[in-house]
Amino acid sequence: MSQLDTLTVPGLTVDEQITLNRLVAQLEAKKPRNLLRQRLYDNQEVARRIGDTIPLQYFRMGIVLGWTGKGVDSLGRRCTLERFVWADGDLSDIGAQDVWDDNNLRSEINSAKVSSLIHGPAFLVNTTGEGYEPKSLIHVRDALNATGDWNPRRRRMDNLLSVLGRDEQGGIVEFALYLDGLTITAKKDGSAWEVDHQDHAWGVPVEVMAYKPRVGRPMGSSRITRPLIGLQKQAVRALIRTEGHMDVFSYPDFWLLGALAKDIKGEDGANIAAMSAALGRIRGVPDLPADDPNARDNNLDRADIKQFPASAPTPNLAWLNTLAKLFARESSLPDSALAITDFANPTSADSYDASQYELIAEADGAVEDWSPAVKRSHLRALAILNGETEIPSEWKTIEPKWRDRRYVSPSAQADAGSKVVPLIAAATSEVELELLGLDEQQIRRIMAEKRRGQGSGVLDRLRDVGAPAAEDPVAVKAKADAMGVLIRSGVDPVEAAERVGFAGIGFTGAVPVSLRLPESDATKLEDKGASGSQPAG
Repeated sequence: MSQLDTLTVPGLTVDEQITLNRLVAQLEAKKPRNLLRQRLYDNQEVARRIGDTIPLQYFRMGIVLGWTGKGVDSLGRRCTLERFVWADGDLSDIGAQDVWDDNNLRSEINSAKVSSLIHGPAFLVNTTGEGYEPKSLIHVRDALNATGDWNPRRRRMDNLLSVLGRDEQGGIVEFALYLDGLTITAKKDGSAWEVDHQDHAWGVPVEVMAYKPRVGRPMGSSRITRPLIGLQKQAVRALIRTEGHMDVFSYPDFWLLGALAKDIKGEDGANIAAMSAALGRIRGVPDLPADDPNARDNNLDRADIKQFPASAPTPNLAWLNTLAKLFARESSLPDSALAITDFANPTSADSYDASQYELIAEADGAVEDWSPAVKRSHLRALAILNGETEIPSEWKTIEPKWRDRRYVSPSAQADAGSKVVPLIAAATSEVELELLGLDEQQIRRIMAEKRRGQGSGVLDRLRDVGAPAAEDPVAVKAKADAMGVLIRSGVDPVEAAERVGFAGIGFTGAVPVSLRLPESDATKLEDKGASGSQPAG
């Protein structure tokens, strides 16, 4: 191990020291390839000179191409975290907006996904704020400054070394070592190390955002693959050759026949600079007199100038265009993203959409790989904010919502929504929603809202129990008419009211004219009633 690969930090146990130095050596071993990809993305990698065909000064011009950066950004910009959603609760009740705002979370995830595309893994680290810092923090670390051990059984990190500071020679002067339930921070002050141990309940609070993880490579792979690196270097050399061609062969060749050496010399016999000769607009060579011994056959002789047309850079540009298309194929980009010719007319809307399908598929896969890490880190941040020692089980349905990887215009989206919303409202099962083209996250949210709506309807119906219902006026009149018929038939008014459904109705004692008996009949009825009421003699 080199001096940069080892650290001796007083205050660490033997096991902690061994783990630290192993991770430092692992970080330094990966550094050259990670630095190469970082330089390619930052447009800082220049081509090496091969052979002597092209003069050295052309390689010192700093000619670069941004193809690898475009390949990373074209994919990354299609994977945008919009927000988090919770089908079974209200995120504002548990402080989700505070976590989002305090950590500038959308920007942090954007930087994490770029680092993941460049290096393969990016690390999301949860910590607790101190002093005036927010209570719950999420940090992003890239593969140039962090490394650790992956546990394939737990699908989690066993540890992580995060380098927080280096000196001018690149040596580590500050770091954080995350172990199971323990965080060790150390900072070198002069020649002494200040070490702090902090226990916590969160195991190793680290999640890995890996691009294209697979068996044997759980940390994923870089989007800047070796074929892309080779194609970009070839393209840069093609550009350099084109630059040299433009300097040397862009002017027409002139051949001067029959002139003397003194005729193409400058003052005092000095050679004329090549550029001055090339750009000279008028040049004259005197005729040889007939008696000049250099004249042919002693006749009047004059110099003969021949011109050859300039050489076009077409072969160089054709090769550069071929390399651009090869790069586009390798990175799942449409030819129009990189090709420099063959696109005189704009492509149709359908052909443009078809050309994006491979890139959209790449974006879908990247989002699927990143979502579990983003979800777990966000849940841990919420738990820390709320003073929990573990993530509540009811929070497990909180999920990240990503922007659609396909570009859909607002008008087209509104039109599609107006057509599908009535069908969603009528759907009663998850299968129906699947057939409408909704994803799993949308289905869960819709079914949860339907359940909440049904619960509200039940409560409303329960509240209405016991409340008098407003009857139809026609039905009330029909009952009243029926009661009048019964009363006119001699039925006791109270009993008649009960029979037609007017139980409990009160009577004033007044009798309508239509119900009154003739006076003679009434007298007989009263006499009969009176006689019937006399006691037996």
